[in-house]
Amino acid sequence: MNKTFKIYAVIFIVVMIIIALFEVNKTESTDWRKNFDIQEKSPFGLFVFNAEIKDLFKNKVKKIEQTPYDFYNQNKEKTHNILVIEHNIDKPSWNKILNEVSNGSDALLIVSEIPKDISDSIGYYDSKISFEDNNVLKLTDTKFQNDFIKLDKFPSGRGFTFIKPNVEVLGKTVEENNSDQANFIKVKLGKGNIYVHCEPLFITNYYLLKPGSVKYAQDVFSYLDDRETIWFVEGNSQASRYFMRFILSNPALKYAWWVLLGGLLLFIFFNAKRKQRIVPIIEPLKNTSVDFVKSIGNLYLQEGDFHDMMAKKAQYFLNKVRMDLLIDTQNLDEEFAKKLHLKTGKPMEMINEAIVLIKKAQDPYASVMKEDLAGMNKVLDEIVKM
Repeated sequence: MNKTFKIYAVIFIVVMIIIALFEVNKTESTDWRKNFDIQEKSPFGLFVFNAEIKDLFKNKVKKIEQTPYDFYNQNKEKTHNILVIEHNIDKPSWNKILNEVSNGSDALLIVSEIPKDISDSIGYYDSKISFEDNNVLKLTDTKFQNDFIKLDKFPSGRGFTFIKPNVEVLGKTVEENNSDQANFIKVKLGKGNIYVHCEPLFITNYYLLKPGSVKYAQDVFSYLDDRETIWFVEGNSQASRYFMRFILSNPALKYAWWVLLGGLLLFIFFNAKRKQRIVPIIEPLKNTSVDFVKSIGNLYLQEGDFHDMMAKKAQYFLNKVRMDLLIDTQNLDEEFAKKLHLKTGKPMEMINEAIVLIKKAQDPYASVMKEDLAGMNKVLDEIVKM
């Protein structure tokens, strides 16, 4: 074991000890999130309700993890009860629930919010919210007048307003500084009934474990007939998003997880550093074409043979005309000028000027000046810009 490895090992152990000390001394905090998860033991989970629901419904409850749309497409059920608790349901599934209710089933929806187009179809609007810190939930039926529940932790304060004539109010929220507002209603739809309670907190762990709160919950569920109840719950796909929940909730597993991650990161860092090789710098190949052209150009200028340069320029131009424009360049006559004009779109004056200069370049006895070369170069370059 070399010295470097010992240093790394000591650093790793010290870091893990510091992390462990922070975790041991950390004060456990209560999770007050409204998760409504049947596996959660946090205050606003449904662990207690899930454990007691069989007794509440006399073992006539069936939990379904499919969407209502998929379930009713695959199963034909006789009239039954439908239970939905703070569940994200798509519109086709809502329509399936309404269809089952129309055929004689009863639905109890314990949800804080329903899509407006669905709520409108059953006769009410859900739009009122209060911000009181404390309120009391009561039922309007006189036989339940002594049963109530006090919400003292994060009540939603949600209630129903603009209630239509066909809606029966079964429960209300009583607040100290506000007038009472409906929170539990019944709507007749076809052969069945829809019950909607807009404050799901009353069936969470925190409130069900309070003395006297269970009676209120029993009263709410007593409106459903004694028959099979289908409870639509969140599927396994929702739980799979939190696959680390079990590990992080167990202190021993959590420490092991952090040690594993820390060791893996250190291994990757030091192992990669040790095996890294020097990457040689490879100079890219230089493009010498431009230098070559410049050298040839300087050579011609030093020689001062303008006639030869004009001849080569004319030869290059005529070759480009033959290859690109498919024009015969054997006779630089009026027919050639006309075809070149049509294919390039350049003025005839420019075409004729170019022909004159090309013929002068091809004449070995012509007298050529530097100005002739410059003029020819300009005219031919302008023509080939197509």
